[in-house]
Amino acid sequence: MPALTLSQCILIALLLAAAATDLASRRIPNRLLGAGLACAAILHLCCGNPLALLSTGLAGFATGLLLFLPLYCLRGMAAGDVKLMATVGAFTGPALALDIALAAFCAGGLMALLIILASGRLRDTGANLMALLRPLFLRIGGMPAVAEPMPAPSVGNMPYAVAIAGGTFFTLAQPWL
Repeated sequence: MPALTLSQCILIALLLAAAATDLASRRIPNRLLGAGLACAAILHLCCGNPLALLSTGLAGFATGLLLFLPLYCLRGMAAGDVKLMATVGAFTGPALALDIALAAFCAGGLMALLIILASGRLRDTGANLMALLRPLFLRIGGMPAVAEPMPAPSVGNMPYAVAIAGGTFFTLAQPWL
């Protein structure tokens, strides 16, 4: 059974703190993310490979950022969630960041479905989803895209740091499963 590395232990602590603050206040502090990025950079610099900061840290940061940025641009995710996934990528590198993002998308989808079903607002969710996607489909069809107001108030926000943490824990636990 493989042991957790120092980098993984620090990442887990960072994710637990981010999930706890996101649950409590629906925000992820920039100071927490900045400290996480600094830790990731220091760990990569101390690993013995001088290019690890670029090949693993920066490439993983870019991967995490680019995977979640479209959801932010579509108003489906908060900026703190995007920055958290980029920070996770800075720790793990690009390949593992992709795996974690896919697992986080699955965890987030399951969380969203449970929240929607528990609130009883499935119809409002469908109307809002169509308003979000209609400009994209119009743009693909060659028509000008105009942002639409939401037909129904938001059905609620979701602490997506919990989904990112869950996806990370699941991905890191793969050797033990």
